[in-house]
Amino acid sequence: MLLTLTGATSGKEGLTCLNEESKSSTVPLNLFFFVPSGHGAQTGLVTPTFGMKGNSGAPKGPAPSRPLPQPHPKDQDTLVQMAEHYPAGTRTPMCAHCSRVIRGPFLVAMGRSWHKEEFNCAHCRSSLADIGFVEEQGCVYCEHCYEEFFAPTCSRCRGKIMGEVINALKQTWHVYCFLCACCQQPIRNNCFHLEDGEPYCEPDFYSLFGTGCHGCEFPIEAGDRFLEALGYTWHDTCFICTVCCTSLEGQKFFSKKDKPLCKKHMNTFKI
Repeated sequence: MLLTLTGATSGKEGLTCLNEESKSSTVPLNLFFFVPSGHGAQTGLVTPTFGMKGNSGAPKGPAPSRPLPQPHPKDQDTLVQMAEHYPAGTRTPMCAHCSRVIRGPFLVAMGRSWHKEEFNCAHCRSSLADIGFVEEQGCVYCEHCYEEFFAPTCSRCRGKIMGEVINALKQTWHVYCFLCACCQQPIRNNCFHLEDGEPYCEPDFYSLFGTGCHGCEFPIEAGDRFLEALGYTWHDTCFICTVCCTSLEGQKFFSKKDKPLCKKHMNTFKI
């Protein structure tokens, strides 16, 4: 079957298919580029432009309801520290608070030494000698004051974040609260994609919303140029003659068993 790319004089692009009786019909072969959500797909015949993949796809099934977040053992890194107690001895360090020599028992925290009675929360002045503390901007705070004045709030569970923080979508999250909307696994510091405002890990995003190239079977990603022919979608660089690999973009081509062929190899019997 002979397929010929026609011109775009009337604002329409297409392929003319000639059958054995020389009757013609139009089969669209449009070259597209991905565009952001809210923009219609644009077409061009010879010189396609680059763009971004749209967000108009629909998932194959509803995402499962999200369970309440549960801390993962690997996410238990915390900002809270504890001071170490040292007995009096031959060592006489300088106190980081008053800059005086310590001649009795002392504390070591943040690589410095302290009089026990002077290692206090910078806000409420409670002793930090035997409880956890958090360092912030060169000062030390008890956990309560740090939570109240400094700790970011998780966008999902609304709890205070006292450990590792994920900054994404202009918000802060616990590591175990920033999940893929499909598989419900923490995305952590991996790449992710947005669809209808929901984050998806890369495998699930391409599985649910991606389009695969019929030529190479790899996903057509954001910014990739692609075209549609023979009922399939192709990267522009993958639409080639099955025999000699000559590019068929914008060229006359033939089809046999749904495989494109150039004019030179149109009569090839074994494919």
